[in-house]
Formats: sequence, structure tokens, C-alpha cells
Amino acid sequence: MLNKLLTLLMILVGLNVYAQPTIAVADRDAILLDGKWRYIVDPMENGYYNYRYQVNPNGFFKDQKMANESDLVEYNFDTSSQLNVPGDWNTQEDDLFFYEGTVWYKKSFLYSKSDKRAFLYFGAVNYDAKVYLNGEKLGEHQGGFTPFNFEVTDKVKDGENFVIVKVDNKRKLEQIPTVNSDWYNFGGITRSVKLIEVPKTFVQDYSLQIKKGSLNEIEGWVQLDGKSPKTVKVEIPEAKVSVTAQPDANGLAKVSFKSKLKLWSDKDPKRYEVKISVGEDVVTDKIGFRSIEVKGQDILLNGESVFLKGISIHEVAPFTAGRVVAPEQCRTLLNWAKELGCNFVRLAHYPHNEDMVRIADEMGLMVWSEIPVYWTIDWENDKVFANAQKQLVDMITRDKNRAAVIMWSVANETPISEPRTDFLRRLTETARATDNTRLLTGALEAHSIDGYRMLDDPFGQYLDVIGVNNYCGWYGGTPESCADLGWKMTYNKPLVISEFGGGALQGMHGTATERWTEEYQEAVYENNIEMLKNIPFLRGTTPWILMDFFSARRPLPDIQDYWNRKGLISDQGIRKKAFFTLQEYYQESPVQLKK
Repeated sequence: MLNKLLTLLMILVGLNVYAQPTIAVADRDAILLDGKWRYIVDPMENGYYNYRYQVNPNGFFKDQKMANESDLVEYNFDTSSQLNVPGDWNTQEDDLFFYEGTVWYKKSFLYSKSDKRAFLYFGAVNYDAKVYLNGEKLGEHQGGFTPFNFEVTDKVKDGENFVIVKVDNKRKLEQIPTVNSDWYNFGGITRSVKLIEVPKTFVQDYSLQIKKGSLNEIEGWVQLDGKSPKTVKVEIPEAKVSVTAQPDANGLAKVSFKSKLKLWSDKDPKRYEVKISVGEDVVTDKIGFRSIEVKGQDILLNGESVFLKGISIHEVAPFTAGRVVAPEQCRTLLNWAKELGCNFVRLAHYPHNEDMVRIADEMGLMVWSEIPVYWTIDWENDKVFANAQKQLVDMITRDKNRAAVIMWSVANETPISEPRTDFLRRLTETARATDNTRLLTGALEAHSIDGYRMLDDPFGQYLDVIGVNNYCGWYGGTPESCADLGWKMTYNKPLVISEFGGGALQGMHGTATERWTEEYQEAVYENNIEMLKNIPFLRGTTPWILMDFFSARRPLPDIQDYWNRKGLISDQGIRKKAFFTLQEYYQESPVQLKK
């Protein structure tokens, strides 16, 4: 499985994405490079190109200093302003709120050389990152929501060093996501930066989970990096498990064993401390073990049917409305979901901060995780596919050991066409080759026929769970027209209504027929919930959305002001009336599930 994953990564050479496969960062010795970074805004990219459109050999990445008083150097990081990392530039500086383009970041740090290997790790940079260490280019990465790293063992110096990153968040047709989306294009180094130290031979990656179709058989693998393969040991002390394995010539060690472990669930999110060691390298992680599968129209968690009481969430921080930068912000959002009555969250529309997934794992919230293949992209462009495929593999690679993640989603609201369906089919093949233990889904669209909403999207044949976005009462019809709406589906599969809802400005009140009032939003929810009760194959919902969030698509003065107002909670944490409507529905038993 891992060899297939690495093969998939190799196809990305044509994208000029040179970052190496990410290493396991949990419980590693690291120098945290978060904090204040110097920055220079460079809309003309003068720090990168010269007048002949070639890369400037003396660009900003050199951090050039004046050699004498008559020397001409037209930038100076040392006297430039500072931005917080992790963080977005849009909400830190008012004059950068709408800025899309290049910003250069610089961070100086001290380092003491040792006999260990060193990796420079970025949790995420939006979108195009070119990374330099001490004036030398390390490589590039494209994609705003997945981690990447570079080995710097032979490049980092004893003493003072500096990292410079060219960050460019300009939207382009050939990117994933493309030029049009309904969330904010936050630019910057948006997640943590670390300098990680590991032994010469170390655990590069690992996977450990219940074998598909079993409840007591564990299987997995450990991938080593280094010249001297050694015996790998995997231990679960609480369960008295200790197994060893010999890596092959490529450093891959496979493990399997039987053990009667207490299974992770939304009601009891049991996790075990797992210890993986090779030589002097020891990695510890907390891993839950559970099975997830479908049987006809049911979703089975550990062999029992489950209804997914969910909510969609953007990675937007409560109270600041910027990109999430701290575990406490993740916990606030997930606690709100718990208060709502959720056992499930849809982390839309891109891989969220790793803290979000780990905290959901701890709290017993099942997770739908997706990549930003969103609306209309260039379906027939091989480089676009390779980009989407890379982001999918990176998402799975990072979160494959989190029991909370039960579904990988490969798309949201993509108009039907043969090239689109083939594009998405190939993504499902990638996902199954990388991880065959989870369910695959995507948010599709239905159409009206004979008074019904019909789901017959040809892409549905490749999915385990059908998702559908449906905004009855908001983008079509009145709230009252939704209650009796019937549904049909050509697939004998479980359905999750992945989006429904409407907008409301918190604190604006009026009649249930007046747009933007809390009463109108409440009426949308009340009538859509009546519709949900009449869908026999419904197995979950993730209404849109937990909290209001910035969106450049939403300019309506005095109502939106560049906010998407579909949140059940305002950005300041105030619950709207529809919050309690959905909460009441979730406190009931939405469907009678089979045992």
C-alpha cells in the first residue's frame, strides 16, 4: 500500500512540487519556529523576477545587506513589519484584507548541530510556497491545506540561520481549488513551522488500524528512512501487545496481530497509547481502533447502524474570524458541535488543521474530511488531476491513524459531465489504493423530476455513501415548500444530506417570510427537518454551517458585508434561533436504526 502511495507522489514532478513526503511529527524533538516573522508585500514580484522575467539571482530570498553606504538594496527584512505565524495576513493587517499576491516571510533562528537529521516542516502555507534556507532554495509546494517538509541536515548551520518563504495566494484556473469558491482565500503561513530532529534511521511513517471486515485483527506497516534497516517494534502497553517485524530492502515493515481491544466509538472514544520504535527512535501516538462499513442503506460503526448527527464546519476561528491557529480554537468549534447534539462533523471544504482532527478523535466526533475539488475545475488537465491527487494522498497520509475520520470526500458540488466523472473516478481509485478501510463520499447535486428530488449522478456508483447538497427554501422554493418534498435515489446506499440551510444576520428579527431574519432561517430548518423525516434511506446530515465566516462572494451591505451568514452561531459565539431547532431534532431519534 505504501509503495503505491509513493508511486503516486512521483507523478508530481511535472507540477514543480518538490517537497518530500512528510514525516511523522507526533512526539518529535523540534524547534518551534512559530511567532513573529518579518514580511514584505511584493505585488509586482520584484523580489523574485528580474526585468527579463527570469528568476532574480539576487532576489529577496538572499536577504541581501548593504555592503557600504552607497550600495543599492531596495528592501530590508530587518526593519520590515511583522506577522504572526501561524496566521493569515488578511485579518492581521487591515490593508491586506483583500490582498491576493506575493508576501515574503523571514524568520531567523539559532541552531546547534548534532549527529541527528533535521527536517524543516510546514503544517500548511496558502497557496504556492517557495522555501529558502540561508539563501539557498529548498523546494516548492502547492496546495493551501496539507503539510510538507524538506530535509536540511546538510544545509542548516551551527549558529544563526534564516528561513525565507515566498507565499503566493493568487487564485488560478489550474489550481485546486480554482478561481471561484465560497470561502475566504486566507493567505500566509497558516499553520505551525517546526525544525524537527530525528536519528539517522527513523520512523518516517506508520499505519495501524483494524483490518477491513474484522473487529479484532489489527494490521499495519511502519516505513523507515535511513541506511541501516533494523528491527521494528510495535507496542500497545495497556493491551499487553508487543510485536516485532523486519523491514524489507525499502525500509517497509508490515505487522499484523489479533487482540481484543476496546473499540473507539462516538459514545466511548477509547484510544490506546501506541509505541513504535526502531533503534534509538521512538514514536508514541494515541490511536483508536474501530470498523466502519456500509451494508445496503446502513452505515455500520463497529457492526452497528449509526445515524450521523452532524454539522459542517469551516476552519475559521471563533471571535477573530481568521484562519484557525490554536488547538483552543478547534476545541471551541467542536464543543459547539457537541452542544448542538452532534456525533459527526463535516470538515469542509479542505483538510483542516491537524489539531481539529486529533481533538475530534479525543471527543468522539466522527469526521468527514475532504479535498478542495470544488465546483468547476479543469477536468481534462493532467496537471490539475495530479494536484488534486497529491492533496488527497497528503490528507490521507496525515490523518489515516485517526479513528474519528470515517469518510474521505473527493468533491463538492461538481457539475455532471463525462470528463468530471472520470476525473473523480480516478480519485476514488487513488483513495482506495492508499486507504481501503474508510468510506468514500462526495457532495453531489440532485435534480427535480415528477415532484421529487432525484439522485442519479453517475459518479454515485463509485462512492460508499452518497452526499447531496440541497438548499430548499433558500435558493429555491419557500421554506413551507420543503416539508413534503420527496426523494428518490438510484443507488442502494446510505444518504447524507451534506448541506441545507439559509442565511440570517444574528440579532435581526422579523417574520418567517422575511429574508435574513433569524425567523426565516428557523423556518428553513423546521421545514427541511420535516423533509428529512420522510427519507427512508437517510443516514445523516451536516447542515450548512456551524458559524458565520468571511466570503468575498457575499458583499450585500449591512447584511453580509463579506460574510456568509448561514451560520447557526455568529462569529462572536451567539446562537441563532435555528441552532435550537436543529438541537431539538438531534435530541430526538432521527431514524429507527437496525441493530
